[in-house]
Amino acid sequence: MLKGIAASQGIAVAKVYKLQQPVLNIVKRESVPEEELKKLDAAFAKTVADIEKIKEHAAKTLAEEELAIFDAHLMMANDPDLRSQIEDMINNEKVNAEYAADQVADSTIKMFESLEDAYMKERAADVRDVTFRLKCNLMGAEIPNLSTLDEPVIIVAKDLTPSDTASLNKKYSKGFATEMGGRTSHSAIMARSLEIPAVVGCPEILEKAKAGDMMILDAIAGEIILNPKDEEIKEYTAKGEAYLKEKEALKALLNEPSISLDGHKVDIVGNIGSPKDIEGVLANGGEGVGLFRTEFLYMNSETDFPDEETQFEAYKAVLEGMKGRKVVIRTLDIGGDKKLKYYQFDEEMNPFLGVRAIRFCLLHPDIFRVQLRALLRASAFGQLAIMFPMIATLDEFRKGKAILEEEKAKLISEGIAVGKDVEVGIMIEIPAAAVLADKFAKEADFFSIGTNDLIQYSMAADRMSQNVSYLYQPLNPSILRLIKSAIDGAHKYGRWCGMCGEMAGDEIAAPVLLGLGLDEFSMSATSILRARKMIRNLNYEDMKKMADQALDCCTIDEVTELVKKNIGK
Repeated sequence: MLKGIAASQGIAVAKVYKLQQPVLNIVKRESVPEEELKKLDAAFAKTVADIEKIKEHAAKTLAEEELAIFDAHLMMANDPDLRSQIEDMINNEKVNAEYAADQVADSTIKMFESLEDAYMKERAADVRDVTFRLKCNLMGAEIPNLSTLDEPVIIVAKDLTPSDTASLNKKYSKGFATEMGGRTSHSAIMARSLEIPAVVGCPEILEKAKAGDMMILDAIAGEIILNPKDEEIKEYTAKGEAYLKEKEALKALLNEPSISLDGHKVDIVGNIGSPKDIEGVLANGGEGVGLFRTEFLYMNSETDFPDEETQFEAYKAVLEGMKGRKVVIRTLDIGGDKKLKYYQFDEEMNPFLGVRAIRFCLLHPDIFRVQLRALLRASAFGQLAIMFPMIATLDEFRKGKAILEEEKAKLISEGIAVGKDVEVGIMIEIPAAAVLADKFAKEADFFSIGTNDLIQYSMAADRMSQNVSYLYQPLNPSILRLIKSAIDGAHKYGRWCGMCGEMAGDEIAAPVLLGLGLDEFSMSATSILRARKMIRNLNYEDMKKMADQALDCCTIDEVTELVKKNIGK
């Protein structure tokens, strides 16, 4: 049995399909530059066309958030700097195009990989993906197309690129197992969106699995069984069928409240990246939207920041679509790993700790004011809550709220309707804000805890780095104490506290969060009903006692064992 990380739940039993990328034998040759440049033009054009086709295929099944990955790839394939470096090498050294592309790609990848921050590492992976496609097109090599699979298989690979994952046909791609990756990697997020079982971060999988072997993929426990016995195949086939039946049975909870056995009510809501994502939230019984990531409006714009009218229509569509349910909309959160095609960020040693989110908005109030006007206008069409991301100090919150109030006064003076009782809150993702939560709660209407960054900043560990992935510990007692500080700070002044990070939908974390007093659990739409079932089978008072014990633990393993013991896992 091999162990990995359960990245997308489900159970699959099928033959192994090993994803083998073409091996490119690139050698240096003297050439005629004019001929090589023509070849390069054709290869770049095909690369762009390939990515556009993949994006078009992916748009049928993926949300805007995931599709933004392909926009980044298109931006790179159209990058004049990348092309000019290859052209210069062809002209100056009179070498063949594939050799020049390989040299430029290799040096660019190594340069980014030598840097420490997560954005640069992601950029290196994008360079590798796009330039590999370019080199294949230069050499006439065919990249495997997973959409053409014609029998049920479990895909085994070192890693899956966004292009690979987007090409999966659910009829035949029963699951995948990769050597690399974590729960927050691109492939994992997309697998959850597609509802395909996935186990990632399994170091031995490529060595041990052979093409055509039978495999059991238990993406609930994060376990893989190779060449299983007949009785194991029967056992796990039955488990898989039971899982699907349970999933179907969960639909009975669509219109039921999220309430514990002893009557404690919480809200279970959805995270979205675009107006069309509300369909999934409503179809899964979501009680509202806990996070609308507005940056995708900006990242999908081709030439400039989206104007007020464009934003207003998007926000209005979500508020009207949710039919009176609360919608928490996060203001612009760019910087770090979120770049724009039409805006050049200043170079920073560590962009994740630099000018991003509310810091960017306060430095560029003209951009911020456009969004706030659009939000306030849309507030007349539903129950809106506005959330400022990456708040570290009370001064930042006060400045952001002051600009909001100014724009509200302007709209009212213009005779434009603004909704009543618009809540204004903050995202708790910086430890300083969690520690000072009781002071923030005097002035903010609510908190929403962003655990992905809170964990990253608390543990001083890049969550995209494989070498320190062991430090991504949502249930580490230190993280739980920060969460408790935020919840208690909110409740001290009668405010509500939610969570919109990955942790909110985790079946081991949820009982602890319930016990800590979390009011709102926001997650991907497909996790809502399972979370509701769990809450309805827990006793709040018992979970409070367990949470107190968890805060007194020393390690994540101790907390995990405590939870499993208390919920019968």
